Amino acid sequence: METFPLDRAFTLIEPGPVVLVTTNDGQKDNVMTITWTMVLGFSARFAITTGPWNHSYAALRETRECVISIPTVDLIDTAVGVGTCSGKDTDKFEKFGLTRAKARHVRAPLLKECLANIECRVVDIIDRHSIVVLEGVAAYFDSAREEKRMIHAVGDGTFIVDGGKMDRKEMMRSKLPAGL
Repeated sequence: METFPLDRAFTLIEPGPVVLVTTNDGQKDNVMTITWTMVLGFSARFAITTGPWNHSYAALRETRECVISIPTVDLIDTAVGVGTCSGKDTDKFEKFGLTRAKARHVRAPLLKECLANIECRVVDIIDRHSIVVLEGVAAYFDSAREEKRMIHAVGDGTFIVDGGKMDRKEMMRSKLPAGL
């Protein structure tokens, strides 16, 4: 094995999929791209990384709610574009042709173009690590959508696209505790 630059080690461990997170500050909707996500356990609890450098962060802190929308590979340019401009001076919904759908439990909108949407409430903000912990309150999945491959950021401007699925349910079933 060769020595690998430690400051690039984060590119070796890929987090969850790239997501679009919508917020509403009480007056205006916004959307941001988040490339670091993770599931916390076997529940609808998630973590994202963001902080004061992001325009939507103030709305997250103040309203304590958002929607996680999961784009597919056909939306990669939209996801990158959303992530490279600010809602402070750009209407990203208009610029990127994103369609809002009314959420049932939060003010932030769902995104019709996405494969799935999860309405969330903020349950914790860990400032030291720029982590926002979210609890899902409702989830929606577009099973009619043809494209279902998600995108994953490596962290250096490159992305990985989901490929084929491998089924090992039967093998794992005998090892999992009852109820999972």
